[in-house]
Amino acid sequence: MQGKHQSRCVAFLDQSLFTTYTLNWPENAKTTPRFQMNFAALLEALQIFGATDAAARAAKTEADSYRSNLRNYRPDAFSHQTLGMPGTCCLAYPEEGSPLSVILEESDVKTQCNIVTYTPESPDDIPFDRDDLTFKIIMQARWLLDSLSELAPMSPARITVSALPSAPFLKLASGGAVGSASVDFSNGRDLLETFSVREPWVQSFKFDLIKSASEAMRIASKVSFRGDGQGVLSLQFMVEVEDGLVSFLDFRFVPYITQEDDESDSESEAED
Repeated sequence: MQGKHQSRCVAFLDQSLFTTYTLNWPENAKTTPRFQMNFAALLEALQIFGATDAAARAAKTEADSYRSNLRNYRPDAFSHQTLGMPGTCCLAYPEEGSPLSVILEESDVKTQCNIVTYTPESPDDIPFDRDDLTFKIIMQARWLLDSLSELAPMSPARITVSALPSAPFLKLASGGAVGSASVDFSNGRDLLETFSVREPWVQSFKFDLIKSASEAMRIASKVSFRGDGQGVLSLQFMVEVEDGLVSFLDFRFVPYITQEDDESDSESEAED
C-alpha cells in the first residue's frame, strides 16, 4: 500500500472574537487581503511576555500529549494562560505587501514586532466535497482524545476509521509492533449526538497526522466527523470562548491509497 501523508488545518476566527475589528478594503475588490508569513516567527512574537510559561506548558504537553480534557481542567483556548499573553495584542496590516505589525502591551510596556509578509503561494488545498458526504457524526471531543490515548501505546503507523450503518457504528483501530487495539462507539444520544451514515465508509490514515490534532481535541467541546465519497476525512472542532462565543478548527486528512486503487491505476495505464 502507498500513503499520500497529507493533512491540512484551517482556523475560523469570527469577528466577534475581537475587541475591535476594522477592515478598510475596496468594496469592489474580488478578494480579501491574503498574505503569507513565517508561522514560527508569529508564535515567538505572541509569546514575548510569556515565553517562560509557554516553554513550561510545551514541556508538560510533550510529556503527556494525550492528557484528556475529561480528567483535567480544559482551559479557554483564547485565555491569557493558554497563549502566554497576560496583556493585550493588536494585529495591523496597513497595506498590501507591508509587514504584519504585532503590538503587545502589558502594564506600561509596549512591544511592536514587524513580521515580513510574502505573496501567498497557491495553497495545496485538500478538496472536501460537502455535497457528497458519506457520513457525519458529532460527539464530544474528549471521547476522541481518550480513544487516541488507548491506541497510542501500540506505537501504530496508521489508524483505520470505520463509519458503519450498524454496529459497531464508529470504530477506530490501529496496530503496531507490540500489538493492535480498537475502540468502538455505540450509537446513543449520550455518546454520539448526531449519527448519519449513508453507506459503510472505511479508510486508513497516518496515525501521526491524526495525532497532530490532539491539542484541538483537548480544548474543543465537540468534534464533527465527516467523510466524503473520495475518502477524505474532516475533523471539525468547536472551541468555546468567553461570552458563549465559538470558533472552529477544521482538519482534513487524505487517506492511504489502497492496494485496489493502485491496481486500478496500473490497469488504466496499461490500457493507455
